[in-house]
Amino acid sequence: MEVQYFTLQNGIRIIHRYNTREIAHCGLIINAGSRDESETQNGIAHFIEHVIFKGTTKRKAYHVLSRLENVGGDLNAFTTKEETCIYASFLHEHYERSLELFADILFNSVFPEKEINKEKDVVLDEINSYKDSPAEQIFDDFEELLYDGHPIAHNILGIQETVKSFNKSDILEFMMQNYHTDQMVISSVGNISFEELIRIATKHFGNIKPNLRVKAREKVIHYIPTKKVIIRQNHLAHSVVGNIAYAVDDDKRLGLVLLNNLLGGPGLNSRLNLALRERHGYAYDIESNYQAYSDTGIFCIYFGTDPENLNKATAIVQKELKDLRDKKLGILQLSRAKTQIIGQLAISLESNVSEMLSNGRRFLQVSEIESVKEIIRSINDLTAEQLLEISNEIFDPKSQSALIYNSK
Repeated sequence: MEVQYFTLQNGIRIIHRYNTREIAHCGLIINAGSRDESETQNGIAHFIEHVIFKGTTKRKAYHVLSRLENVGGDLNAFTTKEETCIYASFLHEHYERSLELFADILFNSVFPEKEINKEKDVVLDEINSYKDSPAEQIFDDFEELLYDGHPIAHNILGIQETVKSFNKSDILEFMMQNYHTDQMVISSVGNISFEELIRIATKHFGNIKPNLRVKAREKVIHYIPTKKVIIRQNHLAHSVVGNIAYAVDDDKRLGLVLLNNLLGGPGLNSRLNLALRERHGYAYDIESNYQAYSDTGIFCIYFGTDPENLNKATAIVQKELKDLRDKKLGILQLSRAKTQIIGQLAISLESNVSEMLSNGRRFLQVSEIESVKEIIRSINDLTAEQLLEISNEIFDPKSQSALIYNSK
């Protein structure tokens, strides 16, 4: 069944794919995240994700949490640099219960001061826990290095000083400034007709007053490659090297997705895993990542190693990048890389909740969804020459930034 689309009069969009399974998945995705914060608001998008479940004009916090759990459903939320999402999985007969709850949470939350103060302690503990994990913190510090001075550099969790200062008026101000109805998508995968889904969505969301976005986000323009070493008393040296990369709507994005998977994707046969871990035993954790945003992106490689092996491991990483810059992939290598990523794509889409979130986020960003067949066709159309060009753009050593946590 193909994906179907509809837009309410207030600008809220709906995307749905019908299936016949008992369990349905639905999410409300909002185009607002940590990059939309001012310096004094740093962390408030994530903080709202915590306190938005703490009571509405007609429900106490317990009743919000119990509304779906009482019928075996699962309610959750997350925040990214660019999005806030409330989503749920439930038996398909509970679509109306779920969408009514989403609308109540988003538009009728009361944000009691007692709950705000309680959640401050929870988020502060989350920040401290994250600081105890250098393998996690280094990614956020690396983004701050790349996007120095730009709002997209904001840590999603925020910093202790700003989190401690939040109050109800701060929350309401951020939501008014950033929760625009034409920047919201209701994404669904489940056993309900599209006509019935539209009826339910119209009933609970159709009377919301339009609040349309009039101000565009601050674009990422300047990038200066930077290298930085931070002394930390860790057992391992942690290293990230990378570059800014393609935005979500760039034609070269898919080629970089394939190269990223070839280099350090989840497969144990990735080039970096074979070179660093299997051949030399220099690293237990080695991965590459590509994150595309609305107007920019990040490609980076991470590994943790004994400080004595840091230079050797770094040299191996650079050799792998140089090989991709200097030599086209052979026919067999390219075919294997395509087959692997197509198989991984198919497996990922076995998860309907992943498909629902992916569809919603993609629709929010580019207003179109490629079918699986179209994506596979695009992967198969990639040429060795295109991948060589991408490698020389993104893996260029002159454009690389690096961040290292070392003990000496």
